[in-house]
Parts: sequence; C-alpha cells; structure tokens
Amino acid sequence: MLQMKGISKVYRADVVQTSALRDFNLTVDEGEFVAVTGPSGSGKTTFLNIAGLLEAFDAGSYLLDGQDVSRLGDDARSRIRNEKIGFIFQGFNLIADLNVFDNVDVPLRYRGFRAAERAQRIQRALELVGLASRGKHLPSQLSGGQQQRVAIARALAGEPRFLLADEPTGNLDSVMARQVMELLEEINGRGTTIIMVTHDPELARRARRNVHMLDGQVTDFTEFEAAIRVRETRAAAGA
Repeated sequence: MLQMKGISKVYRADVVQTSALRDFNLTVDEGEFVAVTGPSGSGKTTFLNIAGLLEAFDAGSYLLDGQDVSRLGDDARSRIRNEKIGFIFQGFNLIADLNVFDNVDVPLRYRGFRAAERAQRIQRALELVGLASRGKHLPSQLSGGQQQRVAIARALAGEPRFLLADEPTGNLDSVMARQVMELLEEINGRGTTIIMVTHDPELARRARRNVHMLDGQVTDFTEFEAAIRVRETRAAAGA
C-alpha cells in the first residue's frame, strides 16, 4: 500500500536548514493499522504530510498503492489524494455553518459525484459512525467525540484506500478517545489501511503495529529508550 525508501525532507529558512526526515524508510501493507509515535520534532507530521501527498520531498522514492508518486505534478497528486486518501485531523476541521450532512458532502462535491450517489455515500458513512440521525445538526450541537465521528465519516464517504489520522483523539477525553479508537479498529477490520500519529501510548498499543520515530528516522528504540536518548541529546546540546 505504501513504500517509502530513503526519503529526505529539508526545510530552509534564510541560511537555516532543518532536516525533518533523513533517509526515512517505511513499508505499510494493505489492511494494516500502524501507529506512528515519537517525541515532538521527530518528523511525524512531515511524514504524514508526505504520505498524504500534501508536501513534496527532496530525495528518495515513494510508491503509493503500487504507483510511483515521486515526480507527479500538483494536479495528479490532488487527484490521487482525493480518490485514495482520507484524512482525520486532531482539530476536526468541520465547517461551522454547515450541518453534518453538508460537511460530509463537501469533498464529494469536489470529486464530481452526482447528488444521488453523494447522498448514498453520506448516509452509509454516517450510519457507520453512528450518526445517521444527526445529519441536520450543526457541529456546535455535537460533543467533541461526535464531531470527530463526523470528520471520520467525511473521510470514509470517499471510500479511500487508506486513512491518515493525525492525533485523532488529541482533543477528546479518555472515554471519547476510546470510542473513537474502537471505531477506527472497526473500520480497519473492514479492510481499510490506517496510519495514525499519536502521543498516547495506550492508543498506540491498540494498533496492529507500532513505528517509532526519532530525529527524522524510524528507530528500533522503545519509547523509554527513545526518551532517554532525547534527554541526552538535549543535555549535550546545552553543555
């Protein structure tokens, strides 16, 4: 489903260069549920943006669903992103003055589906997340967990090959976080590949595989060992 080899990404600001990813390698098979963990600044968000074709990279190769997307133009990247990838964000990113139905409808309109097909897709997605009766509600009339379920429905309505979730439970309390995680597990059980960035070790353990990042690379360190290395690196830099 996803294969990255030797990916490098450098951010440049005037004379300052920051290596976000360095010789990054990762393979995710179809149907997997992978949790990506690591300290702040380890490159998790950059990886997710590149995986979702939101950012270009400087070196390496990236195969997505068997297609080399390394040198595609903006239009081709947008088309693949809209057809194959679903995004779930920490902040929900719902449009406040649109009701639940219309929020889920927005990306489908961009893809040019007819109204009848859009309505069917929206209904199926809302039923899956348990919000079929809330289609006319505004986001402000929903709890945080329900808003995240709407965001998940919006991603699922396009029937993506895989979901990219960026801290999907970061703004939720523990009860709602578990409910959202159970929903993601159910979606994965239906065959959708999921890559989830999270700081929550409990949620990470519930994924089928954990990938830990440090200094822009995948590491074999445990969370505890990685935390020690970060502290040592910071201590050395301050010496």
